[in-house]
Amino acid sequence: MEMQYPVFTEDMKKTHTILIPNMAPVQFRILAAAMEYKGYKVELLGNCGSQVSELGLKYVHNDTCYPALLVIGQFLDALESGKYDLDHTALIITQTGGGCRASNYIHLLRKALVKAGYSQIPVLSLNFSGLEKGNSLPMDLTFMRMALAAIYYGDLLVTLKAQTAPYEIHSGDAAALQDKWLDTICGWVHEGKGFSQREMKAAMPRIASEFAAIPVHRVPKVKVGVVGEIYVKYSPLGNNDLENFLASQDCEVNLPGLMGFVQYCAYNPSETARLYGGTFLEKHISDLILGYIAQMEKVIIGALKDNGYHAPLPFSELTKLTEGLISKGDKMGEGWLLTAEMAELIRSGYENIVCAQPFGCLPNHICGKGMINKLRDLYPQANITPIDYDPSATRVNQENRIKLMLAVARERLMEKDSTAEKSASEGQSKTGEKEPALV
Repeated sequence: MEMQYPVFTEDMKKTHTILIPNMAPVQFRILAAAMEYKGYKVELLGNCGSQVSELGLKYVHNDTCYPALLVIGQFLDALESGKYDLDHTALIITQTGGGCRASNYIHLLRKALVKAGYSQIPVLSLNFSGLEKGNSLPMDLTFMRMALAAIYYGDLLVTLKAQTAPYEIHSGDAAALQDKWLDTICGWVHEGKGFSQREMKAAMPRIASEFAAIPVHRVPKVKVGVVGEIYVKYSPLGNNDLENFLASQDCEVNLPGLMGFVQYCAYNPSETARLYGGTFLEKHISDLILGYIAQMEKVIIGALKDNGYHAPLPFSELTKLTEGLISKGDKMGEGWLLTAEMAELIRSGYENIVCAQPFGCLPNHICGKGMINKLRDLYPQANITPIDYDPSATRVNQENRIKLMLAVARERLMEKDSTAEKSASEGQSKTGEKEPALV
């Protein structure tokens, strides 16, 4: 007989606290504020440590995808902490609608809750695909617009901090400004403001200009891009705090935005219809969704460029980078997007790339690790290292492999600097004039 799992009812909005796994800390904090605006009581989890993966291993088969194991372990660790009234607690996870972990481990989570003695706890699904109809977070137009705005605001703040912090004269300025704007944006969302295109068009340039006003000393640094499976790519729990480790190695980090994955998910249904047949609506529905998102995309790109920051390519341009590399029919997991992001990073000067993948993740092994040689053929400057994340993988081993990649990157940076100095001195000797000193 099929197990009947508890359903989150409308009445529970007043009585239950919903725990949210912390995949993308900045974006999810604003998303949590959007849920609070809709009347939910929520808490973004921050519990980490070895006990999280140990609990995941206890209640999930060890062949299961590492992100699923970590998310389930983080939930169970929180429930065991004693901080929550277990009869008034619920959980929420995202579902993308694809064939990968991101759609299917809600069932693993429910089974794990029963095994661990928490069968009364309901699990909600946050998805745009019509999954879990009786137990999904209601998606009205206002909340969908808020969710998209939350992701774009988060992407902007992550990008601005990443391109400012490595060069700041007063350590901590960029982090403090990011926190200030996070508080401000969450305040807007709690009041039902800040998420219209008009409001974002006014706010984003302000945010970028404040970051641009932070005193910096821009000197050449190793630039590192991070790509990979969506959870391991963004989650400090999933990637052993990769961003902070790279920062400790004096690098500038480029973490492609979460909105790119949302656009990829919106793009794929129409691509499926074009490849395999479908109705006119199925073939063009993505164009409508992507057209709406593109208006916000234009604002964030403009805000970055106008304030002297590197901006990502528009999604419409990103799709073209797959030509000659990988078919857009390859859309399991992160699919062709993973390859396209690596190509964009290399072309943008972030040719040193960490490809973060759960051990045994087939889409990543094909679209990430499997594409490295092809990318090197096209872009000889590419310096890519794939890093596996798994309960049995040691942090020391992962960091040592990244350090080897960084050693190559630093050597190339020194060669580039010496070549530039030589060219400058040769130019000076030809003209017989000294260049004016920079103030």
